[in-house]
Amino acid sequence: MEEEKMNMRLDPDVKKLEAERLRKGKAKAEEDLDILKTYYKKLRSSMRIVWLGKTSK
Repeated sequence: MEEEKMNMRLDPDVKKLEAERLRKGKAKAEEDLDILKTYYKKLRSSMRIVWLGKTSK
């Protein structure tokens, strides 16, 4: 019975920690996505410049 009460008290703490971990993971994933978008834009821009250089020669 006491063990069951202890588990009931720990359960919200565990859920809170899991939620916090998921929020941090989501924030990291969003940051990584933003970085990838920036790299992609730079790559597309570089490719466009190279392509325009080839067609003008």
